[in-house]
Amino acid sequence: MYEMKKEVKMNAITISPTELRANQKKYFDMAENTRVFVKRGRKLIELVVSDGISMNPSPSGDPWFDDPRNIAELSRRIKEYEAGETKFVTLEELRKEWEDIE
Repeated sequence: MYEMKKEVKMNAITISPTELRANQKKYFDMAENTRVFVKRGRKLIELVVSDGISMNPSPSGDPWFDDPRNIAELSRRIKEYEAGETKFVTLEELRKEWEDIE
């Protein structure tokens, strides 16, 4: 079965670096409601408005990565893996362990 998706139209504008330099405030303000791209050579650079700089490594901004305890635990586990202190377990072995618990 196919899911019908509603097409969302988003306002966007593409400008040159010269236009951005001449009217910075205008385009910075506009970027709060409209996607603003600066065409530089063959590349597009998007102006992104944010309340702060996030050090979150997740492309989706997953808040799990904002908790320092989670990052510490992840770092600890990566070090264990790199030191060879981890054990590879197959899916079948995991299923067997869970069956034994039930």
